[in-house]
Amino acid sequence: MLFWILWIASLTIVTWVSVRIVKKYPQYGFAALTGFYIVYLAAVQIIATRLITFNLGPYIFYAPASVIIYPFVAQVIDMINEVYGQKMTHVAIAIAFATQVILVILFLMADTLTPAPFYTLEPAWQEIFGMSFRIILASWISFLICSNIDAVVFARIKQRYLKKETDFRHHGMLNPYVWLRSSASDALDLTLDSVIFVTIAYLGIMPVLPLIIGQIISKNIIGFIDNPWFVWYKHMLKDKTGAGTPSDPVQG
Repeated sequence: MLFWILWIASLTIVTWVSVRIVKKYPQYGFAALTGFYIVYLAAVQIIATRLITFNLGPYIFYAPASVIIYPFVAQVIDMINEVYGQKMTHVAIAIAFATQVILVILFLMADTLTPAPFYTLEPAWQEIFGMSFRIILASWISFLICSNIDAVVFARIKQRYLKKETDFRHHGMLNPYVWLRSSASDALDLTLDSVIFVTIAYLGIMPVLPLIIGQIISKNIIGFIDNPWFVWYKHMLKDKTGAGTPSDPVQG
């Protein structure tokens, strides 16, 4: 129960704060959304070292704890794309990737230092943060490929159905075309990431098929559940006259 409370709280806070900044301080909106994006990515890299159990009743599987956060990464890509367009989304991805490279360098830099003789947690530190080059490489390759594909697919779907979305006359939370671009782009991102990362990181070391299946299922479940927050984000971005977001028509 605590997990879901924290999960809902984090999504709600980020979504609401993002809308407030984008609408009230539009000059800071891109920076704020990119900041949230970077925080999520850093959290993914850190908590990926912990393996957790997913119990779906008749089916139990195991996956890195990062699978509960990575769908948030995909959602923030959509939030940036929705307001600032595809080109700026690629810029945000490039900035975020640079920060993750720096993060790894800083971890490696700290690891080169000699631990204090009374520091008893050194074995635990080495076990948790001793990242192999193969896993880092897998993470970076899958991130760059999947995030940029997500940006392209989201923008293409939005452009394809923009008129139908604009013509929709019911409540914004029910607009199927908003749901479509968020769910379709995220599902592709999350599925490809699972396949690419696990294959590069563990092929020849562990049985990759169970790991791929576990990550695809868990990431897409979380990704599907967090879609209402993106739709809420889109709905809140509209002003009282029903005008669209700053990226209508789609940029890039």
